[in-house]
Parts: sequence; C-alpha cells; structure tokens
Amino acid sequence: MIKKTGMVLIAALVLMNCGGGETEAAKEAAAPKLSPEGLTQEQLKHGIGPIGALTLGPQDDALAATGAEVFELKCVACHKIDERLVGPPLAGITTKRSPAFIMNMILNPDEMVKKHPEVKAMLAEFYVPMTFQNVTEDDARAILEYLRTLKVSEASDTSEKN
Repeated sequence: MIKKTGMVLIAALVLMNCGGGETEAAKEAAAPKLSPEGLTQEQLKHGIGPIGALTLGPQDDALAATGAEVFELKCVACHKIDERLVGPPLAGITTKRSPAFIMNMILNPDEMVKKHPEVKAMLAEFYVPMTFQNVTEDDARAILEYLRTLKVSEASDTSEKN
C-alpha cells in the first residue's frame, strides 16, 4: 500500500512539472515587445509619462484660450508657431504626434529626452533639451487644446516642400 501511494505521489509530481507550465518562448511572446531603448510600443507612440492613450473630443475653444495664455507664459521663449526658434515650430504638431505624446513631452521632458528615440533625434537637431516648465496636467491639456488650433500656414508649408 505504501509503495502504491508513493508511486501515485511521484506520478502526480511528474505530471505537475511536465506540460502545464509556460515555456520561456510563451512567456516572451506574452511579454510586451520592447524597443532597443527598452520602451513598449505604447511608450513609443504616446511617450513616457503620466498620460496614456488619450482620445480628444471636439475642439474646446475656452480650453484653447486658456492654453494660449499658458503657452504665452511658459513656451514662447523657445517655440514659435511657424518657424524654428530654440525648439521646433509647433503649427501642425497635433497631426504629427499623438495627444498623449504631446502632453507627456510637456509634463515629462527630462525622461523623454533621455529615453525616447524620436525625442533624442530632436535633441540632435535642435541641440537644446526641452525643460520642465512647472505645468500641471490641466495646463498641459490646455496647451494641447491650443496646439490643436494651430495650422501650418501655406507659406511654411510650401517652404518645407522646396
């Protein structure tokens, strides 16, 4: 009887350790794909920071007006609308970057500059890293709403094509 119980116990242990567990390949397939910088696809698309994917509704003119005021206080030293200053021109930025990316760049520029490949490329082009301007998430959202109102002018659009 003891011999039979021992055999059943050994068989149960063998079965528990065989088959039912995940293989390393299955674990890797289930893990999020990381870029060479160690960023997930979500971080590559939406940036690194407190804002995840963000869906915007119709343009909010009151929020955009608030954003214009915050932009004037915090951003105009480095950014113009249609031309390069210290940083890139911002007209049309909302067609190039996701809303979350823009907000994360405003809210978390230090980490974005250090880790995000597109921001590293911008640093190589503009030479000066964007600095945190002590804005809140509400300020950043208002700035984003203001940026949504900025369209690329035909003059700068034609000069980019030439």
